[in-house]
Amino acid sequence: MITIENLSHTYPGTRKMPPRTAISDLTLAVGDAEFVILSGPNGSGKSTLFRILCGMTLPGGGMVRIGGYDLFAHPAKVRGIMGVVFQSPAVDKHLSVGENLKIHADLYGIRGADFTRRRDEALGWTDLDGRLDQKVDTLSGGLARQVELAKVLMTDPKVLLLDEPTTGLDPMSRRNFLAALHKLQKERGMTVLMTSHVFSEADDVDRVAIMREGKLLAYDTPAALKAMIGTEMVVVQARDAEGLAARLRAEMGLAVRCIGDEVRLEETENGESLPLLERILDRYRPDIAAIAIKQPGLDDVFVHVTSKAVPDHALALELRKAAS
Repeated sequence: MITIENLSHTYPGTRKMPPRTAISDLTLAVGDAEFVILSGPNGSGKSTLFRILCGMTLPGGGMVRIGGYDLFAHPAKVRGIMGVVFQSPAVDKHLSVGENLKIHADLYGIRGADFTRRRDEALGWTDLDGRLDQKVDTLSGGLARQVELAKVLMTDPKVLLLDEPTTGLDPMSRRNFLAALHKLQKERGMTVLMTSHVFSEADDVDRVAIMREGKLLAYDTPAALKAMIGTEMVVVQARDAEGLAARLRAEMGLAVRCIGDEVRLEETENGESLPLLERILDRYRPDIAAIAIKQPGLDDVFVHVTSKAVPDHALALELRKAAS
């Protein structure tokens, strides 16, 4: 449903700043009715990619097809099948819920009985019953987000793009919003591409894409990505993490990674971690603040993949091994 091939974009430089490459030869495909989360550290190119997919920025090169249409040759066709929820609110907080929905429907030529039907259908999953006349600025953050999604759903999009839609929501509102989004995505068969920094939001999606410095570093199912770094991890918090990591490499021959104040032994199998933990404790207890065995999560995958401590050639090899 979304096909990106060899996409590149460089922001021009100024007298004070050199040109900056935001996206570099990016190729990515999102299947029909898939739910994909896109993540990456700040400056990874996510925002630029999102702007390109929304038709707000023309790239320096490459091809994008959405729903079979060339985004740059037929932008109106793409807009007709796509809905967008931006990170910043895109509703008028001084208008009522009903007025915001009516304005959006008017932009798409949805009027009369068709508007009423679509509005009621779009509101069916929400907690906005009886609030059509209430101004948006009197709603909670979670309810205001529901207005945004309901507004987009009135046009029955085949493709839905969301840019960190849960930013600013409390944990309960975030959970409810995502539960509704997953339910609607499955019921309507929508293709969803959503940017997020919250990895608990990615456990139930079809695939996760991770970018760094404009490049796609990993793209697979949550389970496959977690399997990249073993079934268990030994994680050590140390007073001198770099020093302990160097000693573990030199004295025990362990392949460890140092991330902040943590030393990680990631490539372990079930049953290997406990003996390793005991050996490390026996030799280095005075240097250890805390030590644990944990199952890798997507946040661990993110650290593993995006850490600049991993040379690009070594990361590429790991990804090839994981794919095979």
